[in-house]
Amino acid sequence: MGRKINSEKLGSLYYGKRTKKRREWRGAADTWYDYTRWLKNWSVMAKFMAKPANLKGFFRYRWMGNYLAVPDFVDRHTEGLRGPQLRIAHQEFDFIVEHVCDTISDLFRADPKCGNDEEFSKKLVVFDENMMSQIMNGFPNLKMVCREIPIVYTPSTVAQDGVLHYIDVAEEFGLPSDVCPMPAAELGCAIDDDYPLVGVCAVNCNTTCDGSLMGNGVEARRFNIPSFQLAVPIRHMQQSVQEYGAEEVANCIRFIEEQTGETFDWDHYFKCMETFNEETKLFREWLDISKTNHPQVIGNNVALYRDAYYQVGGGRDPRFLENDQKITQLAYKGYEKKVPCVSEVRHRAVLWGVQAQYYTAFPIWLQNCWGILPLIDMLSLTSTELYSTTDKQQALYDMADLYMKMNMRNRSNGGYEVGVDDLWRFCEEFHADMVIMYEHIGCKAMAGYHGIFEEQAKERGLHLIWVTHGLMDPRKAGRKDMRDEVNRYMRTVLREEPLDESLEEFQDENNW
Repeated sequence: MGRKINSEKLGSLYYGKRTKKRREWRGAADTWYDYTRWLKNWSVMAKFMAKPANLKGFFRYRWMGNYLAVPDFVDRHTEGLRGPQLRIAHQEFDFIVEHVCDTISDLFRADPKCGNDEEFSKKLVVFDENMMSQIMNGFPNLKMVCREIPIVYTPSTVAQDGVLHYIDVAEEFGLPSDVCPMPAAELGCAIDDDYPLVGVCAVNCNTTCDGSLMGNGVEARRFNIPSFQLAVPIRHMQQSVQEYGAEEVANCIRFIEEQTGETFDWDHYFKCMETFNEETKLFREWLDISKTNHPQVIGNNVALYRDAYYQVGGGRDPRFLENDQKITQLAYKGYEKKVPCVSEVRHRAVLWGVQAQYYTAFPIWLQNCWGILPLIDMLSLTSTELYSTTDKQQALYDMADLYMKMNMRNRSNGGYEVGVDDLWRFCEEFHADMVIMYEHIGCKAMAGYHGIFEEQAKERGLHLIWVTHGLMDPRKAGRKDMRDEVNRYMRTVLREEPLDESLEEFQDENNW
């Protein structure tokens, strides 16, 4: 027990029906810092609950109960961290807590069942879960809310059983049980009448699969507001599809203008994209550091946060840039002092495939238990290009490029070049000797690559570990099942012993 990494048996902290026996001891300075940030998150949630509309929403909507597990969620994602990595993690995750509270406050303010602010609701454009927000940079008088993120996506992340009720509702309604849990949960929530009915119009995208596309169509009937389906090409690497993608973006802009009476403001769009470009430059610096022997922003410290500012922030919220700058300072401080992420680096890994939403803390377990550094994950490796801030026509192509390279579809549906070839390229760039291959059992998108991954990893001398999961349904393959697949490989194939043997087998079913 102490200041050094791996100085405490983390698995021994988990205890029976309670989540943990006590808080982790990290040495005086880090323990005090971690505790003050824990208190800060509780204060953010307390201020959120102090608003009458939010209090009404807490008792009206079933999914709100999951947010009581937020402090535990942050604890799981900072487990074992010290020094710069601990501070980077809190800088990211604590801001996500604050940002999600802001989003839910907007929903409840406009919701007829809670705040019933009709004028504010007329300023809201509702986006679906996987929609990039950049198109709204041209509408400074409007506000974008991602419908499913605080209602389905985040609850399944902070509490592993957070959306099981909605999945069951969808199946009872007649949806086949082998459909991906994400669109099933979103549909079940609509059937259960658990969405705040807000906004003047909605924009959906042809997301990652037919299941999501089907869900958007059915949900649109429940919301009963004008909806636009942004159908950008999936094979986004082909030059021939770029013109069509730009046309779809232009059509979407016209739709929002017609429904809201607002006119697209190019000056405001370009100003926001300047911010977005600065965020991208900082992300590139994080990646460059991760390619060295002293990576800093890895695993949990990049996976979820990248989704937030790349997709939801989109350059419009300057707080993300301020946060990124602080993270970058911490990263360089750790790099210059050669601060290690683990007590012993056994393997450098690229995480590929779509991660389990109910176990986003899996990367931190990899490094704490086995000394596997999860350098980067597939969902974070979206676009790192800088986009035009002067040319209107080029900006349409840029927006199309962003929508074609959204999270959850950039690699899984973009074709062989981005789904397979890019994996080996990233392994080489990041000097990785291992691939952790997430295999979502309800997803058909990358199933055809299974044998190809096996053969080509063998040819390149890379260790390939398949980790099966059910995305939002842990009943199909739970957290323990995911860990067991890694444990078996590490012991039987590589003949290695864990850095922390207490993390091989422990109970973590509870949320808080």
